[in-house]
Amino acid sequence: MSANDSNGEAYLVETLISSEEIFKGGLLHVVRDQVRLPNGRTASREYVKHPGATCIVAEFEDGRLLLERQFRYPTGRVMIEFPAGKLDPKENPLVCAQRELKEETGYWARSWHTLGDIHLAIGYSDEVIHVFHANGLVQGDAMLDQDEFLEVFAATPEDIEQMIRDNRITDAKTTSAYARWKLLRRPNIV
Repeated sequence: MSANDSNGEAYLVETLISSEEIFKGGLLHVVRDQVRLPNGRTASREYVKHPGATCIVAEFEDGRLLLERQFRYPTGRVMIEFPAGKLDPKENPLVCAQRELKEETGYWARSWHTLGDIHLAIGYSDEVIHVFHANGLVQGDAMLDQDEFLEVFAATPEDIEQMIRDNRITDAKTTSAYARWKLLRRPNIV
C-alpha cells in the first residue's frame, strides 16, 4: 500500500512484508499479506483482489435514469441496480462502460462524463468501480451473455430516491453512483 506523503499520511501506512495466495477463481483472488504496522509490529491482512468494474448512470432526455432488475445469487433476491460490469484485463474503464451499457441494455450513448470512483468494500477488497454518466441515449439491441437474465426499465430521480428510502434499492454501487450523479450535475467530460 502506498502513502500520500503530500497530505502527511505516511505515519498511517502499513508496509508489505510478504504475500501468499489463498484462492484464485474466475472473478476473485484472495490473498493474505503480512504487513508492518506504523508502530513496528506485524499483522496479517486478508483481502480480495478484484479487477475493477464500471457503473453507468444512463440518463434519458426526459431526465429518467436507466435501471436493471437482476437476480443476484449471493443475496438470494432480485436487485435493482444501474448497469455495470467487470473490467477485462488492462481494459480502459470508459471502454468497459460503453461495452457493458450496450451489451446489457442495448443502449449506446452520444456523450460520456466521469463521475469518479467508488471503493466498494475497503475493509476486505481492493475493488474500485469507475462511475460514468451517459446521456444522448440511442436504443439498439442488447447482447446479454448466455447466462445473464435481466429486465431494463427507466425511473425518475424521485422514484429512485423513494426506492432507496423504501429499501428496494440496497446495492451499494447504485446508491453511491446515484449520490455522485446528483452532486456532480456538471461532471468532467471524458
